[in-house]
Amino acid sequence: MASRPMTAWDKMAAWSRRNLPTREAMERSRMLRPVAHRVLAPELWRFTRRSVPRGVALGMVAGILFPVGQIAIAALIALPFRANVPVAALVTFITNPLTTPFILFAAYQIGAWLLRSNAAAVAQPVAEAATGWLQWLRDAGPNLILGLLVITVVSALVGYGAAALGWRLWIARKWKTRHERD
Repeated sequence: MASRPMTAWDKMAAWSRRNLPTREAMERSRMLRPVAHRVLAPELWRFTRRSVPRGVALGMVAGILFPVGQIAIAALIALPFRANVPVAALVTFITNPLTTPFILFAAYQIGAWLLRSNAAAVAQPVAEAATGWLQWLRDAGPNLILGLLVITVVSALVGYGAAALGWRLWIARKWKTRHERD
């Protein structure tokens, strides 16, 4: 039987398998040790049509809103929502040193647009001392926070929808290949 070429779905699945956090890695985490018995519950590690989109959405929330400890936070907020813990942890990598500046810039622009703020606060902290930085933070803070909230909600909804659609397409493909074999 000839092997078929790898599709984009196959490559994405292989990358995910390589990068998904393992139960053992989560068990060794100092931040998760107090709640490890809950985070490591088997039902939170099963890949189901409901838990995977929840994990994607919660991973987006943790990845965008929290600058530190994103994987642990994603694992913790996955508990009450019965979301897939490894997927939530993996999706937090949406923010990394390459994407974070773009996300923050877009968040500031969205917040400034929604609040109708025209203050040119983006370049000020580079040129000014610590007191100027605090002034910039006071001026730009509301724009940035509102923009981050908007980006978080939109990306969580889009991520949930894309994961749910991807799950349906994956199952449909499996059924199609099963029926073609019969």
